[in-house]
Amino acid sequence: MSAPRWFTSRRALVDGRLQPAALRVEDGRIAEVVCPPPPLPVTEDVHDCGDLALLPGIVDTHAHLNEPGRTEWEGFATATRACAAGGITTVVDMPLNSDPVTTTLEALYVKAAAVADHAAVDYAFWGGVVPGNADQLAAMAGAGVCGFKSFLCFSGIDDFPASSEADLDRAMPILAELGVPLLVHAEIESPVDVPADPRRYATYLASRPARFEVAALELVARLAERHRGPVHVVHLSAADALQAAHRVRQDGLPLTIETCPHYLTLAAEDVPDGATEYKCAPPVREAANRERLWQALRVGDIDLVVSDHSPCVPGLKRSETGDFLGAWGGIAGLQLSPWLVWTGAAARGFGLADLARWMCERPAALAGLSHRKGRLAAGLDADFVVFDPDAETVVEAATLRHRWKTTPYLGRHLRGRVLQTWLRGRCVWAGGDLDSGWHGARVWPLRVAGKTAQTGPSS
Repeated sequence: MSAPRWFTSRRALVDGRLQPAALRVEDGRIAEVVCPPPPLPVTEDVHDCGDLALLPGIVDTHAHLNEPGRTEWEGFATATRACAAGGITTVVDMPLNSDPVTTTLEALYVKAAAVADHAAVDYAFWGGVVPGNADQLAAMAGAGVCGFKSFLCFSGIDDFPASSEADLDRAMPILAELGVPLLVHAEIESPVDVPADPRRYATYLASRPARFEVAALELVARLAERHRGPVHVVHLSAADALQAAHRVRQDGLPLTIETCPHYLTLAAEDVPDGATEYKCAPPVREAANRERLWQALRVGDIDLVVSDHSPCVPGLKRSETGDFLGAWGGIAGLQLSPWLVWTGAAARGFGLADLARWMCERPAALAGLSHRKGRLAAGLDADFVVFDPDAETVVEAATLRHRWKTTPYLGRHLRGRVLQTWLRGRCVWAGGDLDSGWHGARVWPLRVAGKTAQTGPSS
């Protein structure tokens, strides 16, 4: 069966609203958007979604796929199939926890070679800023990384050390001149009293209080004002930290902020003792804080929502002892992230246009991919999600395509269901099945050794 040339829906998300539309596809791109749609014949050239929502493919700009070196933690093969099952058509991989970490041009080439030819969706890479690698940044940006991630605290692995203010003062003028964003894990640690029982979630929460994020956002604000280049705060969990960012944004400086499905879904009060699958950094905070994050999305103080998928082999979660302080800090939820966000959003009166703005359009802009991803518009890639916003789903381990099923969401009732995922005009997920013959995923827009490393046509 040939790929359809037309996609139609009575609820297509075009120009920021759901409306009847027809999209004509040529060579993997949207050639034309027609609202309202013209009469079309019932043929294999027309894919009619009826009353189902036709959304842009989700763009997830924060995922740890851990390849090469720690592929047993996840890997591109399993992670990108989880993406396809969750409606994510583009994923941007973080520079850790792979080995080597992506902080040099050579390491970038190693990663590109390791993950080539076994991804189910399109992908791109972030580089990393660490002490002493400022001389690598321009070359890595020239090779096509989307921007650079840094930590203001211990990253969890020794080979990706934290950056000081002086380190970032060296890096940020380079990134500002290149026009690529600095991404910041925004926690600055200071002495804190921690309760004795490591099995209680309250013990872990006390070890990373909101003031760590507040202090970090104040530093990020100073850096943004000093260097005036694009800065992005990853996985913000503490609503108190938004005040420092608000001042900078009022001055028109390019500071953006993301949060994640776990901070919008979970609450510290509900975490059982010993349930280390809930551990992440920064931590899931109280229900009242969660509602303030939703309000920040409503008023625009938070720009986008991404998964921060950070899995590990099950043993590192210390589930046998329930030791929150010793367990690896990361939540696995890549496949579920659009459903989790939609469940919470719909319950609070948001619409699918909000979901697409947070999870498609703005992540694409952050990664510099707006010219091809994130919207249903002529000239962009034909990346579509056929979504039933009213369906109900119960999370079961058997339906997850992640390598490991350790997640706090098992048994949770979610709203919405991804029925089909289309990547550049080809269906890669439908009815619970992956297209096992699909090998057309593209790396964006990496140029390795003078060549563009991609399997599709040149961008």
